[in-house]
This record gives sequence, C-alpha cells and structure tokens, in this order.
Amino acid sequence: MQPLYIILLIVAYFGLLMLISYFTGKSGSNADFFKAGRKAPWYLVAFGMVGASLSGITFISVPGAVGSGEFGYFQVVLGYVLGYAVIAFVLLPIYYRLNVTSIYEYLEQRFGVVSYKMGAFFFFISRVLGASFRLYLVAIVLQRFVFDAYGVPFAVTVILSIAMIWLYTFKGGIKTIVWTDTLQTLFMLIAVGVSIYLILDALDWSLTQFMASEELKSYSKIVFSEDFLAKNHFVKSFLGGMFITICMTGLDQDMMQKNLTCPSLRDSQKNVISFTLVLVVVNFVFLLLGALLFIYASKNNIAIPVMDGDTRTDLLFPEIALNGGLSLVLGVFFLLGLIAAAYSSADSALTALTTSFAIDFLGIKKREQSQQQRIRKQTHIGMSLLLVVVVLIFNELNDSTVIDKLLTVAGYTYGPLLGLFAYGIFTQWKVRDRWVWLVTILSVVLTAVVGNIPASYLNGYQIGYELLLINGGITFLGLVLIRRK
Repeated sequence: MQPLYIILLIVAYFGLLMLISYFTGKSGSNADFFKAGRKAPWYLVAFGMVGASLSGITFISVPGAVGSGEFGYFQVVLGYVLGYAVIAFVLLPIYYRLNVTSIYEYLEQRFGVVSYKMGAFFFFISRVLGASFRLYLVAIVLQRFVFDAYGVPFAVTVILSIAMIWLYTFKGGIKTIVWTDTLQTLFMLIAVGVSIYLILDALDWSLTQFMASEELKSYSKIVFSEDFLAKNHFVKSFLGGMFITICMTGLDQDMMQKNLTCPSLRDSQKNVISFTLVLVVVNFVFLLLGALLFIYASKNNIAIPVMDGDTRTDLLFPEIALNGGLSLVLGVFFLLGLIAAAYSSADSALTALTTSFAIDFLGIKKREQSQQQRIRKQTHIGMSLLLVVVVLIFNELNDSTVIDKLLTVAGYTYGPLLGLFAYGIFTQWKVRDRWVWLVTILSVVLTAVVGNIPASYLNGYQIGYELLLINGGITFLGLVLIRRK
C-alpha cells in the first residue's frame, strides 16, 4: 500500500473526528470537559469503552502473542469478568454516593490529603506510562510503513500524532470522547471482521473449515494448568486478570471518568455489565485472528518482522495487512482499525490526565470561576507535551514486547492504589496520613525487588501477573502498621 494513500486515509479519518468535536464541544465548559454534564447514554458509553479498553496494544500485540503463548492470554480475559463485577457492585456505588469528579477524592475523605495526593500521583504515573506505550506502538507502525518513505523523523511522527488528539479534545473533553470512542470502536471491530474474512478467502477456507482445522488446534490451547511454577498457569493468569481490571479500570481515572458520565448508578452498572460481555467475545476474536495470521504467514513463507535486531511478533499483523500480497482493502481497514484502537485510548488518557492534574494537583475547584477554564486549557497543553517526551524516551529504551512492559509497569504503579482502596473499603481503621507516602513508595521498591528475583532462587517459580496483587498486599500491610484509633 502506497504511503501517500495511508496519509490521505489518516487525514480523512481525523477530519471526521474534528467534525464530531465541532458539534460536541460547542460549549467548551469544564462541566462538559470533565463529566459530559452527566447526560451520556449508558449504551453509548459501553460500546465506546470497548475500543478504549482494547487499544492499539490489543489490536496488534494480542494477535502477535498467539505465536508464542497460544491462547493463554484468554485466561487473563476470563479474570476480567470477575474484576468488572467488583467494579460494578463495589466501586461504582462509592463514586456515585460521593459524587466525585476525580475518583481519588475518595481517598481524601477517607484518610486525608497525603493519601489523596499519593493516589493521584500513582494514577498519573500509571496513565502517562500506559498512554505512552499505546502511542508508541501506533507511532512505530506509522513510521515503518508510512513516514520512513518520506524521510520524516520519528519525533515528528509522534508530535503530529499527539497534536491531532489535542485538536479534537481540547474543547469538548470527555463529552467529545464518548462519541468519538463509539465511532472508533465501530471502525476497529469492522477492521477485525474484514481482516478475518479476507485472510480466510486468500486461504480458500470458510470460517467453519478454519475453526475445525488442525492448524488452528496447534495454536488454540487456552488453559495452562500443568506447571504451577510457570508464568502462564491458569490460577496466576486468572487472578492477575481480575486485579488488572480492578486497578486499571476501577481505580483508574481514565476509565472511570467515562462511567461517571452516565446519569445514574444503575445506568453505569448496566454499562459495565454489557461492556464486559462484549469485551470477552472481542478478545477471543482477536486471538482467532492471531492464529489465522500465523497460519497465513507459514503457508506463504512470510517471515516474522525484525526490528532493531529483535523478532517482533506484534508487527506480523501490519506486515501481512500492508505487505502480505493481499488486497488494498485489507490495508485500508487495518489502518483504520489500528488508528481507531490506538487513539480511542490515547484521547481519553489525555483528557483523564488533564482532569486529574487540574483537580487533584492544581485544585481547580477551589480557584475563581474566571480562572478555571484557562487552567484546564493550559493543563491540557502541558499533558500533550509530556506524552510526546515520554514516547520519545520509550523509543530509546524499548527492548521487549509492548504488552508485557505495560502489564509489568502496571504491577508497580497500580499496586499502591489497590492497597489504599482495599484498606479504605474493607476496614474501618484510620491511618496516620502523613506517613502514607512512605508506605506507598516502599511498596513499589519492595515489589520491584520481588519482581526481579530470578526463578532459580524461587525453586523455578516464575512471577507473572500476580505481581500486582503482591504490590497491593504490601501496601495494605504497611497501612495496617501506621493505623490509628
């Protein structure tokens, strides 16, 4: 596919997003930017959250993970279901009862200012890293398949990507994103469906033949329960998926900000339940796509792409879609899906970072009404520049698959949030608030030490997704030690 065609496609796509932004961001008020006036229909939020949850990482890395881990990732997805149940029936009632804009305001009411600031701080670090990973992934694909042909530096690619997000979110914020996420989710799901159809057609298979094929059986093992010491054992993956969901959705301002745009708690709970069911199905379809990609590559002698000397299975999908000898239609829909998946999470992350920094650190609610909108706009620009810098740093440091890095980082930064909220919800104890910063920092340090213990020192036990639970547990125990009557 010619780079010029890809550029024209990107321009047309963002033109459509700008049109949505024009109609949804007319008021430009802080109420719409932060909460969409709490008038968003629950079914619209639910559908849009599918794209925001999956992101460019799922779109590329989950199909790529099939080559080495078969369908083992689905064990994590099954854990998501229990995690979303906790969000719907434990966390959402708290947020609606307190009528918060930033969910970390709960920590201030429960413990004090230091706990509040530390919770917001760990979200800020978590979301900056998570959003940057997602943006980095789409940027390297655009760089490899588009901008390298014109000699455009990677830094310029990153700046252009984030500038486009800023353009369509700076007025409407979350009100715009509720609608753009719906469009982006639709594009992403259509892209996956078209990709499966065209690759099956090239292999001269029907969907029924593919599902019954011996080739699929060699990739589609789901449950790994033979070796408890292994990182991908079912129990460890399931619990990891559950706590990843609780932390990266339920304790994350980005994802919960969408839920809090619904008019009532009941609507928000309907949103979470319906969204969960769709998410499980969509993740399984992504794994089927991954198996299909590796089967097609094997039959057509397509090598796994290599980048910076490392084999990158997460680049197999773009390699086949854009250079695999299939139709131009596949390339067009792949790019639409990739851009939609990546930017549906990145735009909401930028809005959530702006919301959290303005409310939790700058105290925008306590400022004069005449200053609030100016502060929000300046913060939005500052967060955009920060994402540019972090993505460029990742480009220098990257040496592993994107999805593993994201989940590893989440184990360190979301763990203190898990411990703080669990302590607040499941105990009646107070804490010596001035020492909470020390507990949470020590928890991260100790978790990093535990996470880097060689498996040989643990009798072959490999620490996986349960690192997040370990981190939260250390924080919880630390809070018990500084409790007060």
